[in-house]
Amino acid sequence: MKHWANMEERGVIWGMQLLLKVYLLFGRKVLQVFLYPVVSYYWLLNGKARAASIDYLRRVSAFLPADTIRGGRYGSYLHFIAFANAIIDKLAAWSGAISLNDVEYHGRDAIVSHLEHGQGVLILGSHLGNMEVCRVIAKLRKNVTVNVLVHTKHAEKFNALLNRYAESGRMNLIQVTEMNAATAMLLQDKIEAGELVVIAADRIPVTGQGRVINARFLGAIAKFPQGPYILASLLKCPVYTLFCLKRQGKQAIYFDHFSDGLNLPRKLREERARRYAQDYADRLQHYCLLEPLQWFNFYDFWQNGND
Repeated sequence: MKHWANMEERGVIWGMQLLLKVYLLFGRKVLQVFLYPVVSYYWLLNGKARAASIDYLRRVSAFLPADTIRGGRYGSYLHFIAFANAIIDKLAAWSGAISLNDVEYHGRDAIVSHLEHGQGVLILGSHLGNMEVCRVIAKLRKNVTVNVLVHTKHAEKFNALLNRYAESGRMNLIQVTEMNAATAMLLQDKIEAGELVVIAADRIPVTGQGRVINARFLGAIAKFPQGPYILASLLKCPVYTLFCLKRQGKQAIYFDHFSDGLNLPRKLREERARRYAQDYADRLQHYCLLEPLQWFNFYDFWQNGND
């Protein structure tokens, strides 16, 4: 099996460029007309992503009432359409079209309290919903800086594309392929400066299968990265989870307290990391079941797990 980071995402960049140009020139309504052919092309061409979508929907349907979600080809197509609409929301977030009035917050006060005391926070994100709405978090209060770790050159290219049109804002994108001492020191400086650091906790390391943890997710064992918990133990700061879902036409951002600070002593590292990963997997599952079509990991997430 290919690692997710090495899977060729055919048509994505040119598709993004087309959608972005249409969005900026004509707005969302006109963009919808262009949306379906682009998504249909990607859905038809990328069989591996389509199969992964069907597998995910089959698993999630087991936890939902009958006929709520189907794991067939039609359900997969709807999954891709949801992804395309999320892309439009990404464009809206980066161009400044999404404001604080368009966002519904849950648990925001705790984050604001940390920031007002000059205390940085590590946030565990995911590929559920629209992480780009994090840009709006920078408007929570004056002088808030959000640092988002991205893991691939593809993400870097996409973000560079969006940055051409982004409104000015205090949001930094840091391209990281592995967690090393230099990266940890850089992020420690960010935390000590009272900034937010956001890292996705639902994809294994780009560099290979090292430092991963098994956790049960949607009824089967899947591999999750150990890196976010190692990073949290080094940064010694409060940790929260962040899930941003599109619900009833608004972006709903959920901040949930994860820990006041993770501790991974050498002798207990594996055991505690496994516990933290399972806690995160349980939270991810909870929010996936709220909006199943908004989890956008289009690769075999359970490829090395056991049903």
